[in-house]
Amino acid sequence: MEIQIAEPGTQPPPNKKRRALGLSYLINENPPWYICLLLGFQHFLTMLGAILAIPFFISGPMCFANNTLAISEVLSTIFFVSGIVTFLQSSFGVRLPIVQGGTASFLIATFAVLSLPQWACPKPEETFNSTESSFIYSDEIWQPRMREIQGAIMVSSLFQIVIGFTGLIGFLLRFIGPLTIAPTLTLIGLALFRVAADHAGNHWGISMTTIALIALLFPIILAIAVSWIICAIVTAAGGFPSDPSIPQYKARTDARTAVLKEAKWFRFPYPGQWGTPTVSAAGVFGMLAGVLATIIESVGNYYACARLSGAPPPPKHAIKPWDWNTRNWMSFGRSFW
Repeated sequence: MEIQIAEPGTQPPPNKKRRALGLSYLINENPPWYICLLLGFQHFLTMLGAILAIPFFISGPMCFANNTLAISEVLSTIFFVSGIVTFLQSSFGVRLPIVQGGTASFLIATFAVLSLPQWACPKPEETFNSTESSFIYSDEIWQPRMREIQGAIMVSSLFQIVIGFTGLIGFLLRFIGPLTIAPTLTLIGLALFRVAADHAGNHWGISMTTIALIALLFPIILAIAVSWIICAIVTAAGGFPSDPSIPQYKARTDARTAVLKEAKWFRFPYPGQWGTPTVSAAGVFGMLAGVLATIIESVGNYYACARLSGAPPPPKHAIKPWDWNTRNWMSFGRSFW
């Protein structure tokens, strides 16, 4: 081994800090405030597509597919709550750089609960506010369905709290690995294929264009923006039908502009805004499947995020809360910071 001797009066070259995965900032470093704003906006754009999709996915079974005001309320609520939960997670939780948004794990269970006969959407002729060209369900139709899903999620989440508080999740980690997480997420995506195909079927030309743009551009929000510009040009040129009863009408960029005038531009979502949640045994047991799926999904998300951000994996006492004490809490903080 060759040993290099520095000449008198010279300083040895400084050791450059190795950064995991070529990261610009490590998990224990704080970027400047203007960089934080830019990176936060980047996170927002990344999660925007997934958050936007959830209200449209549930709009059919929830009976507000043609109620743009209802969709706007659900959209504003999910964005508001996602922001609060993300702030709490990044400030007091595991503090990993991950956005807490809506999960697709509960969608399948939601579809199963709303497929029961008592929650089937009424036919237009069974209500008093139907028209021949377009049919919009009133709030009295979709809000009871929303309250049923809210109550089912709240009660079934107690099962998740018990699993975490008792430390049972630490035992389940023996069986939750890549071979468990990957098939679970794949099955969730495949179960949503029919819903996505139904929405894409309104205009396959625009849908295939958007898919191609996602493959080329990768950021979903950028692909959506380009597709919207294309639709705006075609709408202005009169290429889309003007009859709302034709499915291709939904590709028009002016099809739902009325909601900008009717909806509140500023609103504060609050618990119970759609009434007191209701609870039924069928809804709770049906939602338990979503709880089990989201447990597996969350474990995979946090471990993957820790690895990509150069942080150590969550320690055992973070998975088994009943082991937490002052010493373990401090070691938990040191392991990340």
